[in-house]
Amino acid sequence: MGGGGTEEFPDLGRHCEHPDCHQLDFLPFTCNGCQQVFCLEHRTYKSHQCPKSDHGSRKVSLCERCSLAIETTGKYGEDEKKIMREHEKSKDCDPAKYKKQRCPVRRCKEILTFSNSATCKSCQIKVCLNHRFLADHACERLNMRPNGPSVKCKLVDALSQRNGTDCSKDNGGKRSPPPKTLRSVEAF
Repeated sequence: MGGGGTEEFPDLGRHCEHPDCHQLDFLPFTCNGCQQVFCLEHRTYKSHQCPKSDHGSRKVSLCERCSLAIETTGKYGEDEKKIMREHEKSKDCDPAKYKKQRCPVRRCKEILTFSNSATCKSCQIKVCLNHRFLADHACERLNMRPNGPSVKCKLVDALSQRNGTDCSKDNGGKRSPPPKTLRSVEAF
């Protein structure tokens, strides 16, 4: 069933091309796989059992011997098995060469995969997600001081210069006077 509409507006809307539906829909959906027109209920690949549902997707198979990902997009059944056999015969498939990469942080045994790893932008080390922050993997940049003391050192210096009167317990619980500050901007 092709067109749709009403007697007054024959070009308005289309009938759903699902075999059990044929509902007149004024806002139809065209499947980008099979190019047929469907109503809201049958617009998904799954609901109308589209034979070309994976036309724009990529398919990857993992080699059982070396754990290398091999793209098999558009290949099914015997073709996919043929690609995997060719890979196993090639020089790329070497189980001895393959070693699972682990997080380099001391005492961390996390195996790094595509989805659970991050590369530090400072030191370019690949670590697990638990150690992705600079302080968690002892990043070299955290310890470097480019033009002077780092922020960490400035904080330690500021704390060491305090008199101890503000936070000490031996002032009898009395409130210490507010610190004298310089006004940087005067109101007119």
